[in-house]
Amino acid sequence: MPLVVPMNTVDTIIAPATPPGEGGVAIVRISGADALSALLCYFTPTTTVLPLESHRLYYGLLRDPSGCVIDEVMAVHMLAPHTYTREDVVEIQCHGGHQVVKSILDLYRAYGLRLAGPGEFTFRAYMNGRLDLSQAEAVASLIHSKTDSSRRLALAQIDGALSREIYSFTAILKQVLILVEAWIDFPEEDLPAEDVEEISTSITQAISKIQIITGSYGFGRVLTEGASILLIGQPNAGKSSLLNALLGEERAIVTAIPGTTRDLLEEGLVINGVPVRLIDTAGLCESVDPVEVEGIRRAEKSLSQTDLVLWVVDANRESTAGDDYIYSRLSSLPTFQVFTKIDICGDPDSSNPGNFPQYRVSSKTGDGLEGLRDAISDFLVGGGGALTESVMLTEQRHYEALLLCLGSLERASGSLAVDASLEFLALDLREALGSLGQISGETVTEDILDGIFSGFCIGK
Repeated sequence: MPLVVPMNTVDTIIAPATPPGEGGVAIVRISGADALSALLCYFTPTTTVLPLESHRLYYGLLRDPSGCVIDEVMAVHMLAPHTYTREDVVEIQCHGGHQVVKSILDLYRAYGLRLAGPGEFTFRAYMNGRLDLSQAEAVASLIHSKTDSSRRLALAQIDGALSREIYSFTAILKQVLILVEAWIDFPEEDLPAEDVEEISTSITQAISKIQIITGSYGFGRVLTEGASILLIGQPNAGKSSLLNALLGEERAIVTAIPGTTRDLLEEGLVINGVPVRLIDTAGLCESVDPVEVEGIRRAEKSLSQTDLVLWVVDANRESTAGDDYIYSRLSSLPTFQVFTKIDICGDPDSSNPGNFPQYRVSSKTGDGLEGLRDAISDFLVGGGGALTESVMLTEQRHYEALLLCLGSLERASGSLAVDASLEFLALDLREALGSLGQISGETVTEDILDGIFSGFCIGK
């Protein structure tokens, strides 16, 4: 489908560029052809030098049509194309406070400016060629980044690291397609051997490089979205105590009475730079208590959605049939077996039917916790250390588009190997290019654009 613009890019728009609430400074951003004239209609700089120089900050007063002062502000006018949107842009720095910002917005909306929609400034930057679509998505990722690693990944993508790879693949495949289509017009002649070799080499190299990038998605997703870690075990095994110890605070209720946790308790933290969600669960066991039964059902349902399971075992008791029941649920899942309460018993029963990695900890004294934290972070992203962060995939949309591209290229390679009709080869190459275009924005649809920019905040 051709690109359909979902937003009006002709109006001059306005929105607060800083979060709502009280603060020392707030910023109101204006973008569009009428940005400067709108500013000068109500802004009186203390300097008598006019016109205002681009990219220079001026102090002055903002007055309403009756001449009443709304606020003392700093204002800057930035001429296109050297702006975020590549349009004329004005930013007004006012005192931070809901009523001050509201008064400025009301003033300029009465003037005729339109309140910007979510992500509309970034959308205009995309439409005006300052950013491609993957870079625009990275702006939102940067704003929402929760760790230093996710911040660096987002900045690398804004800088164009992924875009450069996509454009490199696109250029190579376009050249191959041009060569193939040139020979389609000569059906009575075979494709020369040297051309077959050139096409095959180009496709093979593209497949290899794309496979490396798609292989980074698991690590990239964890670093940006976070991983889920489920604490599973029999009642009173020490799951809630372990949760509290890893969090460094008393979040879950801990008692000597089995079955204290009845529902899923989820808390977020960062372990060695990796964002994770720790999920405490009801103990897996046979129960007749309807509330506990529901908690157990929810715990078992969560097993299929977790990145790592911590099988928490009380080091002071012998294995029971309950452990066999738990093992039957965990045998095919990524699992660490964590023996707790080692401050009471230093020699736990180490039966390990699943050959899971085993760790011994004391939630009371902290013994073993640091090693467990290191093991968790190494398991989640340790294999990503050899990958180049700058080309690490973090968005599911990009991952799925590259998988489609890989499928098309593998079919193209197969067609070439069996000397199939060049029309089939050309079709697969076009589909591969279309998939790459979904990432850069060259072949994106209106629905995709709506989905991406609707997730942005107002003012960005």
